[in-house]
Amino acid sequence: MTKRILILLFVLILAAGLAVHVSAQDLPYYFQVNQEAVQVYWNSDGSQSLDYTWTFTNQPGSHPIDFVDVGMPNYNFDMNTIKADVDGAPVSVSKSDYQGDGSGFAIVMGDRTIPAGGVGIVHVYVGRITGVLYPDDKDEAYASAVFVPTYFGSQYVTGNTDLSVTFHLPPNMNEQEPRWHAAPSGFPSEPQRAYDSNNRVTYTWYLPTASASSKYVFGSSFPRSYVPADSIYVAPVEPLVSSDTIFTLFCCGFIVFIFIGIPVISAISGQRRKMQYMPPKVAIEGHGIKRGLTAVEAAILMEQPLDKVMTMILFGVIKKNAAEVISRDPLEIKSATPVPDGLNEYELNFLRAFKEEDKKTRQGQLQQTMVKLVKLVSEKIKGFSRRETIDYYRSIMEKAWQQIEAADTPEVKSQKFDEALEWTMLDKNYDDRTRRVFSGPVYVPMWWGRYNPAYAPSSAQPVSGAPRSGSSQPSSRSALPGADFAAQVVTGVQTFSQKVVGNVNTFTERVTGATNPVPKPTSSGRSIGGGGGGRSCACACACAGCACACAGGGR
Repeated sequence: MTKRILILLFVLILAAGLAVHVSAQDLPYYFQVNQEAVQVYWNSDGSQSLDYTWTFTNQPGSHPIDFVDVGMPNYNFDMNTIKADVDGAPVSVSKSDYQGDGSGFAIVMGDRTIPAGGVGIVHVYVGRITGVLYPDDKDEAYASAVFVPTYFGSQYVTGNTDLSVTFHLPPNMNEQEPRWHAAPSGFPSEPQRAYDSNNRVTYTWYLPTASASSKYVFGSSFPRSYVPADSIYVAPVEPLVSSDTIFTLFCCGFIVFIFIGIPVISAISGQRRKMQYMPPKVAIEGHGIKRGLTAVEAAILMEQPLDKVMTMILFGVIKKNAAEVISRDPLEIKSATPVPDGLNEYELNFLRAFKEEDKKTRQGQLQQTMVKLVKLVSEKIKGFSRRETIDYYRSIMEKAWQQIEAADTPEVKSQKFDEALEWTMLDKNYDDRTRRVFSGPVYVPMWWGRYNPAYAPSSAQPVSGAPRSGSSQPSSRSALPGADFAAQVVTGVQTFSQKVVGNVNTFTERVTGATNPVPKPTSSGRSIGGGGGGRSCACACACAGCACACAGGGR
């Protein structure tokens, strides 16, 4: 009898243990990632290193956390460089146990498995990943570094995550050289910037209420010169169709091109030509550089947008104490009495136009001012190389920016910007660069009150009888937050386009009609179709570089 009881008890215990085991296998993974810190190192050899630290809280009644899936940017990661630990104790990693999407590996928790209701700190370091840099699709001199931290399936995650992602850019880079990309939704628009102990510029994005199951894209771009050229991955262009269908597509495409393509191309070409206000004879290459052009004349030679050119003229006459803005909306300008000596003809014509009260009459006067200015530059450039001259003035613009960016105090930076304001506006990325450079306090120039009527009257100088801005020391200026100053400077162009000339394209077309009119057709009535000698290519990158680190998506 005793023997039977013992056997029965053994069977019951075995059955209970088996039931518990089966039940544990059937439990879902369900946890909170309390904290996640990601360090992303972009190395000087073009490779990437990653350092993750997670704090997991496993939920009561859920499956033990026995594996943690870690997604990788691609398949080019070196397993021999990976080290993982849980609460400081080393654990192993495995490719075969990875259950996430795309490429990656699993951290095998082993005897450090986090039980239901338990808490554990999981850390992993990946020493080398290659093929992570791509061309920047906005600047061919830059490489793009884009990264997505690994994230987990939403069915496994609960609660918020205190998330920080830090980029460590290649060493010895000037803080003005790299650029950050737009921040993910919910994060501050600009990252925290600093240098680490290895003289690397760092960008840190931080959000205490992030989601461990969301895909966040972080990005930066930096000069290609800091990494080997062959470390920047250029995706091969693969044909979209097989050779068997090319002939059919060609036939259909040719018909579509005849009836739709040619009219569309003609319309686009015609619209583009209307924006080319410099006469074609200027493009005939001469020899040497035409020096002595003003920043405004150089802008005309480069065919900068005319609303931008007029904004440069506005800054010029204000700096020369020849005018002041008395109203920003609508834009109204008051000329000095008497007008100071030394103004250029286009500046005098500009001021005369603003004496007209009728809006259409004023636009007509401004149009004539631009026509005369274009013709003046055309005459000055005769016999000189347009290409070499444009390169020369671009170099002046770049040197001006370099001096501003190299200034070691806000006072000196503001003074350099004041001196070279019109030259910096030749930069096609003028708006973004101004906002990027002036992130700290800015000491506004003494003429600022004449440009911004809302500025403090104590800092403004009236037009009549006031000294030039260069006669005062920077220490006497007032300071503004850099973002406010940059916004007021770059919106000057928008003010012109919206409040003064109306539709900029229409305004430019009228100038082009006088300076670079469409040639009249020949009496024979024949038309000759022409095509450009260049190639048209489609960019395969949707973001500024397209590099990604894919998510785990699993446990």
